[in-house]
Amino acid sequence: MPVPPRLHQLLAPVKKGVIWLGLTALVLLGAGLAYQASERTGLAQLDDVAYRQLDLYASSLENELDKYAHLPSLIEMDPQVGLLFANVQASDGTQRVNRILSNLSVRVGAKTLFLVGSNGVVVASSNRASASSGAGRNLSSMPFFVQAVAQKQTQFFAANPDNGASEYYFVQPFVRDQQTLGLMGVQISLDPLEATWVDLGVRSEREELLVVDAQGVVIMSSVPRWKYRSLSALSAAQSEALEDLGTYPRGAVQPLGLSVQSVLARGVKQVSLPGAADAPALQRVMQERPLPQLGWRLVILSDPQPVWQTARNAAWGGGALTAFVCLLGLYLLQRRRAMQQLFVARNALQQANSQLENVVAQRTQELSQTNQQLVAEIQERVLAQDELVQAGKLAVLGQMSAGVAHEINQPLTALRALSTNTVLLLNSGRTAEVRDNLQAIGEVTTRMQGITTQLKSFARKGHQLVAAVSVPAAIDQVKLLLAHRLHSPPVQWVLDIPPDLPVVRCDANRLVQVLLNLCTNALDAMAQEPVQQLALRAQVHQGRVQLSVADNGPAVADAVMQRLFEPFFSTKPAGQGLGLGLVISSHIVREFGSELRVQHGKPQGLVFLFDLAIDKGVTNV
Repeated sequence: MPVPPRLHQLLAPVKKGVIWLGLTALVLLGAGLAYQASERTGLAQLDDVAYRQLDLYASSLENELDKYAHLPSLIEMDPQVGLLFANVQASDGTQRVNRILSNLSVRVGAKTLFLVGSNGVVVASSNRASASSGAGRNLSSMPFFVQAVAQKQTQFFAANPDNGASEYYFVQPFVRDQQTLGLMGVQISLDPLEATWVDLGVRSEREELLVVDAQGVVIMSSVPRWKYRSLSALSAAQSEALEDLGTYPRGAVQPLGLSVQSVLARGVKQVSLPGAADAPALQRVMQERPLPQLGWRLVILSDPQPVWQTARNAAWGGGALTAFVCLLGLYLLQRRRAMQQLFVARNALQQANSQLENVVAQRTQELSQTNQQLVAEIQERVLAQDELVQAGKLAVLGQMSAGVAHEINQPLTALRALSTNTVLLLNSGRTAEVRDNLQAIGEVTTRMQGITTQLKSFARKGHQLVAAVSVPAAIDQVKLLLAHRLHSPPVQWVLDIPPDLPVVRCDANRLVQVLLNLCTNALDAMAQEPVQQLALRAQVHQGRVQLSVADNGPAVADAVMQRLFEPFFSTKPAGQGLGLGLVISSHIVREFGSELRVQHGKPQGLVFLFDLAIDKGVTNV
């Protein structure tokens, strides 16, 4: 049963959503499978490398210890040793044995060789200055040594009581006629081997090596801060028992803080350890190798971050490949469907062509009637277009009338100030200054007439009065019109005009209008500043005279600066501006053949810049 068209339209979004949902699921599945495969392969490779490293480190450690395991037997073979044990009171015999042990210690590289009498006192030593095994030292005060001898251990580990260095002991009883006369001992330092591991760990930055004894305490480590730390948490009784052994520096055994996150293949564990200082926790993969002869465990901690990074990259690649395959399948499916639709459309087009020939005759008559209706509609649209043009003219006239009101407001303010000042001067009898003010009032009135004339000329695209204009003279006119605003409050007027500045070619009235508008805006912006500074600068730049007006008003956001030249946009409070001053000034500067630009001042405020063409007929004014 065919699906109704309406129902097909309703189900179309659902079908698309299901397709995209299935595509997303396939992409996620492909990414997940790629991640798992890459992680499994990477961890297996990391596991193999770590086990090879463990074998290498174990061999180096066992070889290092095996070098000294035979030394007690060599000491026993010396006849002077037997004579010393037979008569421990002979001082000359002690000195001879000390020299023998010292020479042998130098040749084999052992730290100390020593002989212990049956009373537990060291009777001879290769290093008589050693605090731990020098001659006269009573080893019965060393709990780990007493316990090792009692348990008939021939080799054992103990930390140096002075500096906590890792040291190892080989002990063998001296027996004559089935009677134990004393002990022969060898003390070696594991610090050189451990220093090699530390150097390798610093250079690799990807693995750390630990040697853990039977009590679960780290006795050697490529990370110095982990040394003499316990892999597991310790109870108070366990901590006390470890202290009583005397094997480790007093108070040094503390939990390492290692926690198992998960167990991976082949018994490999993913663990977390505290980082250095305030650094984040370390994520590591831990592999172990037992050392049966020593009763220790060799542990290597590998950084899995490269494996996880590779797995993430593989996930991205797997997801992209899955998405490509899925999109290719959708493309082929859509192409097949499009071909079917094209075949159906071709048949429908042939049927429609035959029907069209029958309809053409009917449509011809309808078209003639429609043509007459279109003629009538065209006439109506022409009338409507004339009305729209008239409405546009009214809108422009409204905009320009607002601009005239805005531009006339400044000369009116100047007239108000001059008239008030004239009354005060007249009351004071200062007629000469009254004459100057009246003359200035006449000039401002003339200027008002020039402004209105130029605004109308600007709106009607009239002709400009282009002539040679002196920039200093134009600035003097602006300063005169703004005199009432420059003294209350006082404004720092900065004028930077070179004396040899050439004259420019433009309309003098419009130039004054632009400068007056920019200065007025600058004074309004600095109204709340404790120190107001208005700077006008001119210089010759790239063959033109560049003018700039700068203030030290508050900073302006970039979004506001982008809208400063929009009609009716103003940053002033309501009723104080229409937002047309900069628009009109920008049009005037554009008619001068330049562009009015704005930029941030230093350290604050705004700077408005434009340039004018130099008049070639006149050099300086």
